[in-house]
Amino acid sequence: MNDASDIKKVIGVVSGKGGVGKSLVTSLLACAMNRQGKSTALLDADVTGPSIPKMFGIHQRAEADDNYMYPVSSIGGIKVMSLNLLVEHETDPVIWRGPVIAGLIQQFWKDVNWGNVDYMFIDMPPGTGDVPLTVFQSIKLDGIIITATPQELVSMIVSKAVNMAKMMNVPILGVVENMSYVRCPHCGEAIELFGPSHTAEAAAEHGLPLLDRIPVDPQIASFSDSGHIEKADTSVIANTIQTILNL
Repeated sequence: MNDASDIKKVIGVVSGKGGVGKSLVTSLLACAMNRQGKSTALLDADVTGPSIPKMFGIHQRAEADDNYMYPVSSIGGIKVMSLNLLVEHETDPVIWRGPVIAGLIQQFWKDVNWGNVDYMFIDMPPGTGDVPLTVFQSIKLDGIIITATPQELVSMIVSKAVNMAKMMNVPILGVVENMSYVRCPHCGEAIELFGPSHTAEAAAEHGLPLLDRIPVDPQIASFSDSGHIEKADTSVIANTIQTILNL
């Protein structure tokens, strides 16, 4: 971190595989904490799949001077830094090798003037490769949230993330299950699209709490796609937020 930045708490959002909605969980956490009146920042470390700016409706490029790069603020005041805020066209592919990507993440941490931040959330790329390793080694994390989905495969996914965090001595706050169920629009019944959830038992195997279960919600999806994620209902991650506030 640099002299211009004062970041009090840093929370990483991880998963053992892609496609589980990690960026959505990260965004909802940032939005919820921002609504708590906390100064909030979001570092998009998923360099090859940076979806955070689109979810927040941010399309302008980040600025820099001789000393620092500067994050772009969302409509609600969340400070965001992502590779998509630096490239000329946000659809340009990132065809970089791991060490180059890892170097960019270090720049986001050391060379960005974040100012005063109460809570920073880091959207990590899936898996246990170069970038997660760089974040774990370069940034003092106050904890990580593991994101998973209800399928039976969840045990392996959670185990990979847990084992990496333990090897790197990073505290694990708990597990958030995404795509848990969908509410019937007629009767309100919770329908488990993937069958009975296995996430709670997978979390319990490692002595971790299942913090929240996020449903498949067409409204949240619509807000995400249209760049208005800050309008989404964040009550679905209320327990996770309370856990972070209690750190």
